[in-house]
Amino acid sequence: MNRRGTGAIFCLISAILFSTRYISAAIFSSNVSSWDAELFSHMLGYVGNTLTTLSGISLVIGIVYLILAERNKE
Repeated sequence: MNRRGTGAIFCLISAILFSTRYISAAIFSSNVSSWDAELFSHMLGYVGNTLTTLSGISLVIGIVYLILAERNKE
């Protein structure tokens, strides 16, 4: 696989990880009868920051691969 493909896959992984955090918080609070922003914020806190951190790391790796692919013109 070339660097462009690898960079695009890392960017896709980043988007999936980022959205998984919000989907998990929505699933955790699915049995709640009333919704508000504060409740959702608490559910995001319950999920944690690991997914956001991993998403940022994979985004940076993906961008680096894309830049290297454009620089080397494979």
